[in-house]
Amino acid sequence: MSALSVRQIRFRYLALYGLRWLPTGLMIPVMILLMQERGLSLSQIGLVSTAQALVVLALELPTGGLADALGRKPVLVVAAAVSLLSLSLFAVADSFALFFLVWALQGLYRALDSGPLESWYVDASLAADPKAGYEAGLGFGGTVAGVAIAVGALLSSALVALGPVGPVSALTLPVLVAIALQAVGLVALLTLLVETRPARGAGALRASVVEAPRMVGQAIGLLRRSRVLLALVAVELFWSFGMVTFESLLPVRLGEVVGGAERAATLLGPANSAAWLASAAGAALTPLLLRRLGAAPGAALMLLVQAATVIGMGLLAGPVGVLVAYLACYTVHGAANPLHAGLLHRQVEGPYRTSVLSLNSMMGQPGFALGAVLLTALADTSSVTTAMLVGAAVLAAAAPLYLPAWRAGRGAAAVDGPSDSDVVTDPDRAAPATAPGAGPGVAEAASGR
Repeated sequence: MSALSVRQIRFRYLALYGLRWLPTGLMIPVMILLMQERGLSLSQIGLVSTAQALVVLALELPTGGLADALGRKPVLVVAAAVSLLSLSLFAVADSFALFFLVWALQGLYRALDSGPLESWYVDASLAADPKAGYEAGLGFGGTVAGVAIAVGALLSSALVALGPVGPVSALTLPVLVAIALQAVGLVALLTLLVETRPARGAGALRASVVEAPRMVGQAIGLLRRSRVLLALVAVELFWSFGMVTFESLLPVRLGEVVGGAERAATLLGPANSAAWLASAAGAALTPLLLRRLGAAPGAALMLLVQAATVIGMGLLAGPVGVLVAYLACYTVHGAANPLHAGLLHRQVEGPYRTSVLSLNSMMGQPGFALGAVLLTALADTSSVTTAMLVGAAVLAAAAPLYLPAWRAGRGAAAVDGPSDSDVVTDPDRAAPATAPGAGPGVAEAASGR
C-alpha cells in the first residue's frame, strides 16, 4: 500500500466511490415503478424490501470481521459481483419470489460493501504517511457520492424519457445501464485497489472465516473499553431514528402543504436530485468545519442544526419553505457524515477498523426501523408535524453524545497531541480516546451513512 502516495490513494478512493454510487442513482427513480410494472402491489413491494434489511442485520458484523481478517479487496470484489448478479436478476424478474431474491442479494451486497473501501482508504493513507489527514478524503467521498447519485438519477430520467427500445421497456433501460456501470466498477476495483492482504489462498480463506467471529467479538469488546467509541456508535442509533422524518415523512408533509400527493410527487423528483447535490456541497464543508470547530464540536453542531431544519419542515406552511428546509437538512447531513466517520476511525486502528464501521452501520438498522414504526404511528394518530417535532428532538438529543470525543480531544491536545496509547490497537487493554479534533493532521484536513 505504501507504494502509492496519499494523493494517489485519495484519487483511487474517490474514483471507486463514485463508480460505486452511480448505478444506485440510476436505480432510485425506477426501482418501485418497475416492480409495479412487473405486477407487484405496494404491499408486496414492502414485503420484498424487508429481505434486504434482514440480510444486512444478520451479516453486517460477520462480513466486517471477514474483511478485517481476509482483506478488503476480495470482500469488495465479491460485493461488486453480488451486486452485478442482483441487478441482472432485477432486469428480468417478474414474480414476488424473484424480487424477494433480488432484495436478499442486495442485502448481501450492502453487508459486504459496508466499510471495506473506506477502511482501505484510511489504512492505505496512514501506511503511506502516518501523519496523513484522511478526513478531507472522507469529506470529498461524500461529495462524490452525492454528485454520482444526482447524475445517475438525472441520467435515469433521461433514459426513461427516450421510451422503450425494441422489447426493452422504458423503465428497464436504466437498469441495463446500471448493470454496465456496475461491471465497469468491478473492473476498476480489480485494477485500482492495491492492498497488502493479511492472508491469501484457500487455507487463508478458511482461516479468515474462522477468525472473523473473533474479530467481531474484539470489535464489540472495544465498546466496553472505550466510552468515546460507545457514545459515537450510540449517535448512529439516535440519528437513524431521526432520519425517518426527512426520508419517509417529508413526502407526506409536502402533500399536506401543496394539497395532494400527485402534485407533491412532481416536486419531489427534482427536489431529490437537488437534495443529493446539497448533500455533496455539505460534505465539501468538512475542511472548514474541522479548521473552525474541530470534529466533535462540528458534528454536534450539525446534529442541532439538522434538528432545526426538521422543525422547519414540520412547521413552515408553504411548499417553498418546506423544500428549502429539506435541502438545508440534506446539506447539513452531508457535512455531518464525514465528521462522524472521521471520529470513528480515530478510535481504532486497522485490524478492527471495518468491524467497528460495520457495528456503527448496524446500529442504524434498528434505529431507523424503530423510528419508522413509532413516528409513522404518531403521524397517523396525531399529525405529521408532531411526528417531525419528536424526530427533531431525538436528533438533537444525540448531540451531547459527542462530548466524550470532545473531552478526549482537549485532553490529548493538552499533552501536545495523541500518543500511540490514544488509539485502540490491542482489544485486551483499556482504550483511551484519541484526539479527533486536535493535532496538525486534523487541522490541515478536512466520509457517509
